[in-house]
Amino acid sequence: MPAASIIVPAFNVARTIGATMDALLAQTFDDFEIIVVDDGSRDTTADILERYVSNPKVTIIMQRNRGLAGARNTGINAAVGEFVGFCDADDLWLPEKLQQHVRHLRSKPDVGISFCGSELIDDNGAPLGMFQRPRLKGLTATHIFKRNPIGNGSAPVIRKKVFAAIAYRPRSEGLRDWYFDETFRQSEDIECWLRIALTTDWKFEGIPGYLTQYRINAGGLSAATDDQLAAWERMVGKLTPLCPDFFAWEGPAARAYQLRYLARRAISDKDTTRAMALLRASVRQSWRPFWEEPRKTAMTAAAVALLALAGPLVIDVLMGTWGKKA
Repeated sequence: MPAASIIVPAFNVARTIGATMDALLAQTFDDFEIIVVDDGSRDTTADILERYVSNPKVTIIMQRNRGLAGARNTGINAAVGEFVGFCDADDLWLPEKLQQHVRHLRSKPDVGISFCGSELIDDNGAPLGMFQRPRLKGLTATHIFKRNPIGNGSAPVIRKKVFAAIAYRPRSEGLRDWYFDETFRQSEDIECWLRIALTTDWKFEGIPGYLTQYRINAGGLSAATDDQLAAWERMVGKLTPLCPDFFAWEGPAARAYQLRYLARRAISDKDTTRAMALLRASVRQSWRPFWEEPRKTAMTAAAVALLALAGPLVIDVLMGTWGKKA
């Protein structure tokens, strides 16, 4: 029985799935299985996966499209490892990633969710010079709510016991448990992480290094910010009954951070009007981002002003500055 299970949700990823699989199979910790969940792909993803069918480490599950949360749930239910990692089919893991997370979790029995920083890459896999640099220790539900230090779905490796602690089965589901809420097509990650933080005693803790390469699709940085905000608000509405006082106290600041994040996405997409509206909405919610993270918030405000005054060409320069300094 493998010690670790790596779950790869795959939907129309023929262009990138081969690189993802090759990176996972190159892990220095070799006691693992890979469970690829083809979530109803309509391109040639299945043809690419045929290359890996004969590998004893690889299991491929085909299902109708259930979304990212549904693909992950299928993978978790099939996983036999003590530790469960996720790698989206357009992202990459560095060779030592799994080994470092397994070592971390084995040395810290109270830590249930191990994660790391990430390097951002472009459509072609080239580094962008930008990084997700999360807070690694001393994390509480407040930190998870406001800043989501895990950052992206390919960063964590999680004890399967954590998922057992939050498993539930909706009345409409007759086949398997849910861990991620399949009714969400956005914000499914933060909904799950925050539910873990609010309802279990498992700790979140990161390890140093950029062990995940997180792919940024051209033109997709700020796509549908209205939908992203609506999903986030729906997540808050769903979880508020669990801890009403927590959400009443932390909600305005967390909403301000979320709006600031979406403003930065709009800046990246050179959408001046949307960026200005989101930043103004963030300030109306709470000033806490200004005194808790003054540099990043000031840089966001400056970027909005420059975008309005100097036009979109200045943003390409600012994107590099954010990656190196923010």
